[in-house]
Amino acid sequence: MDAEATPVSEQLTFEQTGLPQNLLSRLRDIGYEAPSPIQAQTIPLLLEGRDLVGQAQTGTGKTAAFALPALTRLDLKGKTPQILVLTPTRELSIQVAEAFQTYAKDLKGFSVLPVYGGQDYRTQISALKRGVHVIVGTPGRLMDHMRRGTLNLDNLSMLVLDEADEMLRMGFIDDVQWILEQTPSQRQIALFSATMPPPIRRIAKKHLNDSVTVEIKGRGNVASTIQQRYWPVQGVHKLDALTRILEVEDADGVIVFVRTKTATAELADKLAARGMRSAALNGEMAQSLREKTVDRLRKGRLDILVATDVAARGLDVERISHVINYDIPYDTESYIHRIGRTGRAGRTGQAVLFVAPRERRMLALIERAIGGSIEKMRLPSVEDINERRAQRLAAKISETLEKVDLKRHKAMVDQFLGENEVRGVDVAAALAYLLQDAKKPEVAVEQDSPKKQARAEGRSRKARDGDQQRTPRRDNREKGHDNERGRRDSNKPAPMPELEPEMERFRLEVGRDHGAVPGKIVGAICNEGGLDSQYFGRISIHEEFSLVDLPEGMPKSIFKDLKRTRVCGRPLRMSRVDVRDRSKPFGEPDVQSAKQKPSKSKSEKRPHKNSTGDAPPKRISKSGDKRKSSGGAQSTAAGASKRKAGGKKAVDKKAKRNKAKSAKPKKRVAKSQDSKRLAEVS
Repeated sequence: MDAEATPVSEQLTFEQTGLPQNLLSRLRDIGYEAPSPIQAQTIPLLLEGRDLVGQAQTGTGKTAAFALPALTRLDLKGKTPQILVLTPTRELSIQVAEAFQTYAKDLKGFSVLPVYGGQDYRTQISALKRGVHVIVGTPGRLMDHMRRGTLNLDNLSMLVLDEADEMLRMGFIDDVQWILEQTPSQRQIALFSATMPPPIRRIAKKHLNDSVTVEIKGRGNVASTIQQRYWPVQGVHKLDALTRILEVEDADGVIVFVRTKTATAELADKLAARGMRSAALNGEMAQSLREKTVDRLRKGRLDILVATDVAARGLDVERISHVINYDIPYDTESYIHRIGRTGRAGRTGQAVLFVAPRERRMLALIERAIGGSIEKMRLPSVEDINERRAQRLAAKISETLEKVDLKRHKAMVDQFLGENEVRGVDVAAALAYLLQDAKKPEVAVEQDSPKKQARAEGRSRKARDGDQQRTPRRDNREKGHDNERGRRDSNKPAPMPELEPEMERFRLEVGRDHGAVPGKIVGAICNEGGLDSQYFGRISIHEEFSLVDLPEGMPKSIFKDLKRTRVCGRPLRMSRVDVRDRSKPFGEPDVQSAKQKPSKSKSEKRPHKNSTGDAPPKRISKSGDKRKSSGGAQSTAAGASKRKAGGKKAVDKKAKRNKAKSAKPKKRVAKSQDSKRLAEVS
């Protein structure tokens, strides 16, 4: 079943999908006005209990598409998991769990638990014992709980595979197969994937019963007349950043997009309080009022329209020069539709996107959907704002001098100058201040340090570049050249490549000979370390080991867990590589972290001496074995390396005994000499 995105969303409402009234009421409170194409197609089918395969790009609103029908199947009196959602990453697990919690706010007693690697087992086990209705997790950690017996799926009624192709890419497909085999036979399955490679098709054919396929096709690229920029802004700073942009940009008409109808009114009021001509536009407004608001924008009596996606659908106002995505859209289709409100009919337009740190993944998806990159914009400074205000004031003064008769106003100024001992320039400055309504410079928006910005930009770039950036290959290998470097044994020393700022290099004791590939390594570390795949740096697979660059500052607990993590049946035994020492060959780890050889103690580095200052002689034990006293530490390094872990303690004890023995004869000699002297005296 295929569906074009736009028509379906326009024709169907949430009420028509068959959702119960309590969820419809909750959606209205959140501000959802109409379902996205994937939601409109899948919700009715899932409510019927059908197994489903949904093929749509990531970020098209799939979470609500399966979460809302899943909530209708719950028995809130039960305390065992009834819904299980498999996700490829920790980040997505948290996001999906938060979405469930948002939709189920009015369901008393509802409980959802995200389960992923990197979090303490005890916390997850405690929550499972208390009872949960929905579990959202990564395959690896879910398998651990199932094998431990802490996760019981006997009462499972629905299983969702979210981003199945991503799980395949990260090497989780075998884990997914295993989990599917452990679930009850009578359960509903929904599989969502952006692409349908053969392994995913085989899973669908094997585990889904009488399934229906829903495919949502994309709409293509955006107009080339639209300049697209983004600004990495955070929560409370968004309003200040928006104000700066509106003050400095040479804008005519502006549409500011937000997600909910409540946000339209709130933001419009805040902008109006800052002296801007703004109004809200949302689906709750009467049609006549909406038409009047748009007409005000068209005629220039209104400059800024704060709108939701549905309210602005089909809006075509010639003077719209800027579209600002104050809230990032839920899906890529909405973004394309939003910015299409400008740059129409050959006109040029500007599109600005606000991106929070957690939304960088959506930025990468948007860039993939439009087939190009979005440049980072520079936020106007306070100096830029003041300069722009001065330019506008000068323009207003020039226009007034040309078009207005100022005889009466000149008389007022002359009278004021005659009555007060002030200069004319001071009076003009005061009038200019009043003309600007005594506006003060905007509060400075908190900005990251240059190093932090560079690191964030690098991560965003990795997310946009995808697998190719995470696993770069040499050009000569891609072209098929078989040169000296390509024929060389990959485990032999090679030049140490440069390390990106604020990254660390780690060695993993699993390589090409063991079946390791970048996807499996990334998947294992993401699952157990709780690290998103976009933060990985260079990955190099050798025959017997691999190297991977990760953000520096890894916590000791996670580092310890990753050492035991297995890939291709082998423990990673992760160790740090010292890239500062250029004399070390490529791939040689630190001795302390990789080989874990204990350093020689002081007792092994220099010989012990007895009270006479001489090294005590060696002695032979009754068993005939040669043993060393405290002076035995003078033995060769080869002998010392063969000493067992407990040898040091034994040497110390023997040294003490030897000292005591060597001291006793001295005391006896001294005593006999004293007795002899006493005898002579007597």
